[in-house]
Amino acid sequence: MKRSSESNLLVRDGLPDWLVPVRAAAETVLPEQLSRFLPPAEGGRHSAVLLLFGEGADGPDLLLIERSSSLRSHAGQVSFPGGALDAVDGDPQGAGPVAAALREAAEETGLDPAGVQVFATLPALYIPVSDFVVTPVLGWWRRETPVAPVDPGETGAVFRVPLAQLTDPARRGRYRHPSGFAGPAFEVADRVVWGFTAGVIDRVLHHSGLELPWDGSRIVALGSDSAPHSAGGRSPSSADLS
Repeated sequence: MKRSSESNLLVRDGLPDWLVPVRAAAETVLPEQLSRFLPPAEGGRHSAVLLLFGEGADGPDLLLIERSSSLRSHAGQVSFPGGALDAVDGDPQGAGPVAAALREAAEETGLDPAGVQVFATLPALYIPVSDFVVTPVLGWWRRETPVAPVDPGETGAVFRVPLAQLTDPARRGRYRHPSGFAGPAFEVADRVVWGFTAGVIDRVLHHSGLELPWDGSRIVALGSDSAPHSAGGRSPSSADLS
């Protein structure tokens, strides 16, 4: 798959200094440095998620959503905005993932995509259990707009997490899920971030040099709502990258 650094939707200039290492890491990191699950040569359900970085009241931050507690699958789980590519998004090998990430983020949070400067993508990652091929799209929120759940039946909350919390060793650990998954976890905003979302955050922090030493033996407990409710409808936030 072509890295979307070749897409005309990307804008490189105008980033704050603290995001420059993130961009550099995204442009050089190899797929196998992010996950042991690599996309198949053909097929897969193409999707994209948006890692939207901003400057909030508490400094640099990342936009996350919480799935509605009424959903049958992964109720209450924290994830990035995003979803499957539609025909309107274009070629999954070209600009399609960028278009899908921005469209889905707007549909879920109400943000204005015109205020988002997409500056890089990560290599596409694979979630075998759901056959999702997920492209993480990295954006800078250069012109912020109000955000909130657009459809409460799908999105329970929209919130911003300071990078200072995500890099805080006291808030980091590993989870062990009854289904067999294990991987990085973050305790932020009175929530536990785990699975695919935590795995991507963990790798971005590590390869961009923002990571601080943390105790990998510390176990973070998952709430009862974190257990998968449906094996067939898993979203890109349901699996781990480890």
